Amino acid sequence: MIEKFISPGDKLELKSTVSVVLPDGTEGVKTYRTSVYDILSDGRLRLVMPMEKAKLVLLPVDGEYDVCFFSHGGMYRAGVRIAGRQKVNGIYVLVVELISNLHKYQRREYYRFNCVVEMLAREMTRQESDAYARGLTHLVPESDMIRGVIVDISGGGTRFVSREKFNEDSIILMRFSLPIMEIDRPFLLAAKVIYSGGIENRTNEYENRVKFEFIDTATREEIIKYIFDEERKNRKNGKGR
Repeated sequence: MIEKFISPGDKLELKSTVSVVLPDGTEGVKTYRTSVYDILSDGRLRLVMPMEKAKLVLLPVDGEYDVCFFSHGGMYRAGVRIAGRQKVNGIYVLVVELISNLHKYQRREYYRFNCVVEMLAREMTRQESDAYARGLTHLVPESDMIRGVIVDISGGGTRFVSREKFNEDSIILMRFSLPIMEIDRPFLLAAKVIYSGGIENRTNEYENRVKFEFIDTATREEIIKYIFDEERKNRKNGKGR
């Protein structure tokens, strides 16, 4: 039955059900991104073993995780237990069994898509962010913006690299463009800085995680459309695995 909703090659996110200490020192839930390798006759799934910094992540057998599948029919969520680890055709996989029913999951805006998109950004003053929140964007100049590169994006926010550190909890102004329907669509958005810190072994470079603020539904949907269109292109070009 699961084959009606999930297919080999579908992207997914595995989230630990236990809070851990994250690299930035905060406590949270660890998330791993990978894909479905295949579906076994007994209903179990084989997932491509996730990687971090070019190393396989050996998730523990009997560990339980929440999974969000990004399939052709939408997003589905279920709880899984890792039943074993295997090597199939030279690929390391996790064998998992569902421990809860598969159900439709409305969380599209939080799916993070890896990309390389040039951007400009700067911190806004309190007066500017208040003006932006009221829709008075003409009162927010785009001067003195610094360059950065977005490395992943979702409908909820982005992660980008810059040569300057931002103050956490500040509101920044971001300008970037995304190719939507083969046309570059410009975005000018406000975002709250959740984290800004140095990158290991990279001098004067900072990783920044931000959450979009004051974003309307139509704009968020455009970003989500870009993400899913690019994912479809990747699968068509054989990059899904």
